[in-house]
Amino acid sequence: MKRFLCGLGVFSVLGLMAAGCTAGDPSDGDEDEVTNEAAADDLAPTGKGLRILGDDDAPLGQSKAGGPADVVQYGINYHNGPVMKDPIKLYFIWYGNWSDATAKAILTDWASNVNNTPWWNISTTYANGSNQPTSNSVTLGGQTTNNYSNGKSLSDNAIKSIVTNAINGGQLPKDGNGIYFVLTASDVTATSGFCSQYCGWHTAASIGGTQIKYSFVGNPQTKCLSSCAAQTNTSPNSTSGNNYAGIDAMASILAHEATEAATDPQLNAWYDAQGYENADKCAWTFGTTSAVGNGSQFNVTVGPRKYLIQQNWSNVSPSGKCTMSYP
Repeated sequence: MKRFLCGLGVFSVLGLMAAGCTAGDPSDGDEDEVTNEAAADDLAPTGKGLRILGDDDAPLGQSKAGGPADVVQYGINYHNGPVMKDPIKLYFIWYGNWSDATAKAILTDWASNVNNTPWWNISTTYANGSNQPTSNSVTLGGQTTNNYSNGKSLSDNAIKSIVTNAINGGQLPKDGNGIYFVLTASDVTATSGFCSQYCGWHTAASIGGTQIKYSFVGNPQTKCLSSCAAQTNTSPNSTSGNNYAGIDAMASILAHEATEAATDPQLNAWYDAQGYENADKCAWTFGTTSAVGNGSQFNVTVGPRKYLIQQNWSNVSPSGKCTMSYP
């Protein structure tokens, strides 16, 4: 889902409506068997939409899903789509100027160490119709760079082309068990609403006959820290756990999009009546936090670093909840 943040003290709760986005071919050969009955029609997620803060009547989803949920569970519903049940690989496309190795390391350290952590294990509370859970095996599968091949203002189609060209050009493998992230430098924007409507999004499309999951995650450092970063409270440089406010913000957005792509890869599996996917239900909430030396907050240690990563929705009895860990 695309998301946007409005400041509220140190942390923020946000909402925002975004334009519709259609997932790719829903067939990836994963036949899910459903045996439970539905309770109500749900709005289908777009892959990029929250409502504007205070605009409570703005819908998140994009029309009815075409029928009721197949399984109504603990605050979120199953709609018969696949989850990523096999080991997951994350692929990074560093778009633009990423010459700062420390900035890149903040994101690669998260991706390289999130495997089987209590936070990622929340994703395993989501299964397909055959009761096969989302995989808790997550690794960094590969990286490549792109030196502004599509300029500094990217349409949704351009972002898809960046992923397609990286695969077709052999820079990254074509992997149906992968999630491909276009991670943009701070001088790059996305024209369908980065900073004004969302901070990141995920979707899927058929590329070379394989269903490919991919995501856009923007760097808000020079454009919209007040909209897409939870900690922006010092001058002249905003404070964050790793002293890179924009990159630290990207880490939480990356985590958000990764778990949604894993549990709802084709936008037809897990979401609630409003079209909220699992991470949407806990967006911009962080639970219990602690201070690091520079006074900023963190809530989880992943590998060698401390991060402020949003909570995720745990799909367990009795009613589900936002949390930082499972079990």
